[in-house]
Amino acid sequence: MVTDLFIVFDRRYCSFEALYKWLCLSYILILTFPYLVGSAQYIHYIPPSEMALKTLSAKSAAALDQDLMTVGAFSIDQLMELAGLSVSQAVYRLHPPSRGRRILVACGPGNNGGDGLVAARHLWHYGYKPTIYYPKQSKNDLYQRLSTQLKALNIPFVDDFHSAIEETDHVVDAIFGFSFTGEVRDPFGPVIEALAKSRVEVTSVDAPSSWNIESGPPSSGPGKDFNPTSLVSLTAPKPLTKWFKGRHFLGGRFVSPGIAKKYDLSIPEYPGIDQVVELDNPNGKL
Repeated sequence: MVTDLFIVFDRRYCSFEALYKWLCLSYILILTFPYLVGSAQYIHYIPPSEMALKTLSAKSAAALDQDLMTVGAFSIDQLMELAGLSVSQAVYRLHPPSRGRRILVACGPGNNGGDGLVAARHLWHYGYKPTIYYPKQSKNDLYQRLSTQLKALNIPFVDDFHSAIEETDHVVDAIFGFSFTGEVRDPFGPVIEALAKSRVEVTSVDAPSSWNIESGPPSSGPGKDFNPTSLVSLTAPKPLTKWFKGRHFLGGRFVSPGIAKKYDLSIPEYPGIDQVVELDNPNGKL
């Protein structure tokens, strides 16, 4: 009889203990639920307290690109396609079609210009009306094919940048990238000056044109007053972001874990199927 009573009591005790634990857990959830719900709005945002992204020097960025094409087995076509796709998605987020469909894409003669050509094609398919300023068209087969793809969509190429910028809703600056050094040569000097003076929002590809990858904006010349409203860093941010004040995106959802480890890169989690993620900018916003 005593044994039976003990067993009953013991079972009751265990049930009470389980109920007590459940109530404690419920209390904790009630206290933290508002925070969990509130933080959901930052799903596309990476606070610096959670992840400090390493910047890449010009030498490291060039070496990483080479590794992507050798170890990673990417072709230059693939990398340019992924870069341009990233830029187009950033533009869509920054400047949805409801704000105006006219997009002016200023392209330089190198890879940065190629990224701009790819971005223009994607933007056309999103429903925008891109216009291309491409004064120094490369004779390289890849760039020729990219241009042909745009012409097949009846996307206009213009020679007068100053007139074009007066008739656009947004500008993509794909003139010079991270490898730019030296002085800006014509016809791009007046173009960069026009970008600096324009009230139209500008998205730069990997680097604001004329900026030095290490030291940022030049102390003199066309780009000394140029600070675009947004920047899309490709693969990883560059040191010049220290001087950048606008909205900052990263496009690099193609870097393998092995390459990321080699260059000590912290790859952020990209939301959903997006090719870009917005980063926090401790330097403030324009």
